[in-house]
Amino acid sequence: MQPSSDSGVSEAPAEQRIDSLIQELTLAEKAAQLGSVNADELLDETGELDEEAVSDHLSNGIGHLTRIGGEGSLPPSEAAERTNELQTYLREETRLGVPAIPHEECLSGYMGPEGTTFPQMIGMASTWSPALLETVTETIRGQLAAIGTAHALSPVLDVARDLRWGRVEETFGEDPYLVAAMACGYVDGLQDDGDGVAATLKHFAGHAAGTGGKNRSSVSLGRRELRETHMFPFEAAVRTANAESVMNAYHDIDGIPCASDEWLLTDILRGEWGFDGTVVSDYYSVEYLRSEHGVAADEREAGVMAVEAGIDIELPATDCYGDHLVDAVDAGELAEETIDEAVRRVLRAKARKGLLDDPTVDPDAATEPFGTDEARALTERAARESMTLLQNDGDLLPLVGEETGSVAVVGPKADDAQELLGDYAYPAHYPEEEIEFDATTPLDAVRTRGEEYGFEVRHERGCTTTGPDTAGFDAAANAAADADVALAFVGARSAVDFSDSDRDRINKPSVATSGEGCDVVDLGLPGMQRELVERVHETGTPVAVVVVSGRPHAMERIAATVPAVVQAWLPGERGGEGIAAVLFGEHNPAGHLPVSVPRTVGQLPVHYNRKPNTATEEYVYTESDPLYPFGHGLSYTEFTYGDLSLSTDSLPPAGTIVADVTVENVGDAAGDDVIQLYASAENPDLARPVQELVGFERVSLDPGETKRVSFAVDASQLAYHDRDFNLVVEEGPYEFRVGHSAADVVATAPFEVTGTKEVPRTGRTYFTETDVTGGDE
Repeated sequence: MQPSSDSGVSEAPAEQRIDSLIQELTLAEKAAQLGSVNADELLDETGELDEEAVSDHLSNGIGHLTRIGGEGSLPPSEAAERTNELQTYLREETRLGVPAIPHEECLSGYMGPEGTTFPQMIGMASTWSPALLETVTETIRGQLAAIGTAHALSPVLDVARDLRWGRVEETFGEDPYLVAAMACGYVDGLQDDGDGVAATLKHFAGHAAGTGGKNRSSVSLGRRELRETHMFPFEAAVRTANAESVMNAYHDIDGIPCASDEWLLTDILRGEWGFDGTVVSDYYSVEYLRSEHGVAADEREAGVMAVEAGIDIELPATDCYGDHLVDAVDAGELAEETIDEAVRRVLRAKARKGLLDDPTVDPDAATEPFGTDEARALTERAARESMTLLQNDGDLLPLVGEETGSVAVVGPKADDAQELLGDYAYPAHYPEEEIEFDATTPLDAVRTRGEEYGFEVRHERGCTTTGPDTAGFDAAANAAADADVALAFVGARSAVDFSDSDRDRINKPSVATSGEGCDVVDLGLPGMQRELVERVHETGTPVAVVVVSGRPHAMERIAATVPAVVQAWLPGERGGEGIAAVLFGEHNPAGHLPVSVPRTVGQLPVHYNRKPNTATEEYVYTESDPLYPFGHGLSYTEFTYGDLSLSTDSLPPAGTIVADVTVENVGDAAGDDVIQLYASAENPDLARPVQELVGFERVSLDPGETKRVSFAVDASQLAYHDRDFNLVVEEGPYEFRVGHSAADVVATAPFEVTGTKEVPRTGRTYFTETDVTGGDE
């Protein structure tokens, strides 16, 4: 997609060119620019263009082309060819020749044939490395751009605190600061300072806070929690990463559906934050104003509501825009100026991507970024760095291959490659199609090491991920009894499942219980997996449990039973290698939890940054604290911290304070540690969280090595909304805390903010600057 050198029009200033187009477009053509068309409407059964359908859908032009490669199930070269053909039709066969914006899904990798599948985002958040995620999305960008994609419907910025919600796996966890930092890394890699693929921040806003943990259900958040927790990552990504698109959420907030919320999509997003990109609808959410929320009488009213609220593009198809908007203008129900403003934003997005000049790509080169050694190495690296060691009693791990005689591999997550994938990975998104893909299972990787080190590997699945069948327990127990160590691979299967509720579903084998549409009421391991682990433990063989799942599970009984637990999340197509590398000591685990792991579902919410009266009160039958706290993650080495020192103990409300701490690797192995800095307001005017993450840094240390980490915190990062809902830095005492997790604080330092000051939105600082010195830095 390069600007055309021989086009006189392309030399005109962008805005002048857009003004000219808007003046020339008819009302019907303008409305078409706000619509979209799905791949299955344009392609025939062989994947070729249906010329009659193309003419029917595109004669007035179109805003977006929906998932030509992914939904069309086209290999990269064919996806590029079909996209080129559609763009050529739009340029040559429509009156003004305005090309479209092709979009795709790409949360953990391009969601189409041959796309590289990286770890699901909850796993990437466990790396606490925005820089690594940026490298990952640079690879994703290359694959998308090669097939002609200009717009991607990722990342997910929802702050996940109700772990019953199936889409927890798509998020960066429970903390708004960590979510924002990871999201900006994602956006930076995808957009490449505007020269890459447009990123879409979703789902705006509060989508993870649905009633009952149910997808798309109503949200009842107070204004402060909405603004300070759920909207903060969006604000940070708009202002610091210049995200080019935002997607509305499905739900309503206090009765107002997000798809019709002008305060959310226009007043805040555009007016307060200065966002100048496009707002795209979540799939069918405009129509849901009629069919789910019941606030619109028909499609036309739904379309008017959405476009007036600020939704520029209806996705994935044109159901409520198009002719319905034309009719609304003709009937005096909608101002044409409202359509003009939305069209301006759409055309501006097309101009930014060079689509108005030359939207085509080279189909012969489309395959080059796919299936590369570099992409495979990167997804394996990401998998390794996401591995989170939750407990390791008696130092069961790492296993020493040369000293191991035999290993039993049990559990339903060991030998099925699809069990490694998140819900928006191409094979998992379409499970009924049984899509083949190149992957390494944990069993494959353990067997490879068995061949290398000369130990025997015995495998018995034992049970399926769901269902009541225990017929395989005896075989699994026998395999474990004869082994030196047992590796139990357990967790939830991930997929997108919009099927109707099935009361007998719990009795079916290998049913998805994580992913979009897979909300649950029980956070325990599904099916008979807990019982399988207990049966294997009864043999007396040491057991290491590897949790391959998109959500954390309440596993208090298992944690009290087995010596070692590794949270592997959904580690992608090379996840088996990443897991085995950690189990056998080839990689020192350094993942840290982006969510608090509860003891039981009844504890929810159990996030670390609760209000004081919520965080300290105990239950009758269990503690209030989680099984594993936010930020927790063990290593095969040991890190110690020095005292926390501050550059000053008096911080002006418009100033900056620097917190320094030394970290030393006092163990025998090289490893990474994540140093976490928290802030606490000691006597605030309003009830505030007990502490909040304000900075972190992942540091690599050799044995005996010491480094100093400096955190430069701007006073505006301590701001909150006061009684009058002004954003203020409040005078008073505060405390910085540094530690291995939110619960394992090892050093503190008090300081005083010397005055109260209102913070202008344009002057707010979102992220702490860090500096690492010592060692080889």
